[in-house]
Amino acid sequence: MAYYEGITVRDSSLSASCQAVLAAEVGHLDLAYDYLAESALADLRDAEQDSADGLHLAALAGSWIALVAGFGGMRQDGPGLRFRPALPSRITRLTFRVRHRGARLRVGIGDGEARYALEDGDALTIRHEDEDIALTGRTAVVRPLAPRPQPSVPEQPEHRGPLCRDTPPGCRCGTPHIR
Repeated sequence: MAYYEGITVRDSSLSASCQAVLAAEVGHLDLAYDYLAESALADLRDAEQDSADGLHLAALAGSWIALVAGFGGMRQDGPGLRFRPALPSRITRLTFRVRHRGARLRVGIGDGEARYALEDGDALTIRHEDEDIALTGRTAVVRPLAPRPQPSVPEQPEHRGPLCRDTPPGCRCGTPHIR
């Protein structure tokens, strides 16, 4: 991640959400949060002065992907779904639903745990971290979130870091701030 972060210029409205997923996957949760904010706020912030031409649908869809694949850690693993959830400090709870193989799964992440509940469908087997979980009925299965290492923050090219949602002095990013 550090290598590509140093050379990526992010000149597409889809770039920030893709980088959010990768940053979350390798443990840069706060950096992933900043990329998520940049993606989700692309049209409100209107940095390219092009929102009058229409919504950046790639950025909006990418925001969902950043939340579910990034912080939810959801991956397609062969025929099943695998989850490796982790939340940045500024997000206390995340809930989403996905439909997979005719079943609707509700995933809730917060308070140091992940909850998996089958909302409809007969049965579904998922993987949480390295554990297979068979979901049947409507009773939620709860598993603890695994601790994540906190790698050092990679450096971006000058003026190409994510737009941070923090306001100084709490910010360490050195990039322009979303107001």
